[in-house]
Amino acid sequence: MELETIYFHLAGHCGMNCSHCWLMNPDDTGKSKQRESFLPLETFQNVLEQGLDMGVENVKLTGGEPLIHPEIKQILSVLNSKNVFLIIETNGIPCADKSIVKSITKCKNIFVAVSLDGTTAEVHEKIRGVKGCFDKTVEGIKNLVNAGLKPQIVMSMTKANKHQIEPMVRFAEKIGAASVKFNIVTPVQKGKAMMENNELIEINELIEIGEWIENDLANNSNVGIVYSQPFAFRPFSRIIRGGRDEGCGIFNIIGVLSNGKYSMCGIGDIVPDLVFGDTETDKLRDVWKNNPVLNEIRNSIPDKLEGICGSCMMKKACLGTCVALNYYRTKNLVSPFWYCEEAFKAGLFPETRIS
Repeated sequence: MELETIYFHLAGHCGMNCSHCWLMNPDDTGKSKQRESFLPLETFQNVLEQGLDMGVENVKLTGGEPLIHPEIKQILSVLNSKNVFLIIETNGIPCADKSIVKSITKCKNIFVAVSLDGTTAEVHEKIRGVKGCFDKTVEGIKNLVNAGLKPQIVMSMTKANKHQIEPMVRFAEKIGAASVKFNIVTPVQKGKAMMENNELIEINELIEIGEWIENDLANNSNVGIVYSQPFAFRPFSRIIRGGRDEGCGIFNIIGVLSNGKYSMCGIGDIVPDLVFGDTETDKLRDVWKNNPVLNEIRNSIPDKLEGICGSCMMKKACLGTCVALNYYRTKNLVSPFWYCEEAFKAGLFPETRIS
């Protein structure tokens, strides 16, 4: 398997206190509980060069909040000098600083995703847990648009904001965004507590929302729309079109945490079993080729996937949707994805996708 993408988790914190955060424990009450750390610039450059030597084509800056890194402008300058496609995931607040936006726009090939969970301060700030963050985020989005970038708006859906789905699409159209992605909140850390407290949308309604978005809303919008449901529930037309919202990318990605550890995406912050090594002592190529967990995944997925995922005709495309989340829930790398499992138990899994 070739390494194509590195996820750099530049910061271990973000300044928010989101109700669904998967990097904080359910009993956390403030940002001080997040691990406040930054990936050193030297480490970033070192791993990036190793990745480029291996053929890496894509770099994602994420976190925490990547744009609060004290050397973010230097990091962006380094990336601007390389032939890579850059993805930035941000809460948008740092983009209220036009100098940050200017540094971002210097990068040649770039995609920016901004988290916004409501079209009003009341809804967004209830979910994000910080007063005044709505106006700053909207200002950041406007600055990106005015600088010539068309960001994607990412909305994490819960019962508290599900009524904002179509308003968010209209908001995106008006503000000049390129697309809207609707993320289904997963039962990880705070999300797990939300599920136990019945604050997440039930599986039957999630499927209904998906059908409405795919078959109605998406056809009546001037922006692109992505709904992050598993492959088995998507129309074939969308699967053929493809895009960035695909199945699990574990065959082609690796994460670097803000503490310098190699990890399966960012899950290593909360699941030590999915930390693959240390950037100070381990070479990227050695980790990628020889880590026993990565090799177990390559030898097991998708053929040994269990439950409904093992019987799904889409398993070679989605690879279980998210191996990291599946392991978090069960300590089993080949366990089925929770959404598909719940749908199957409820008699809602599409029979036409079962082989």
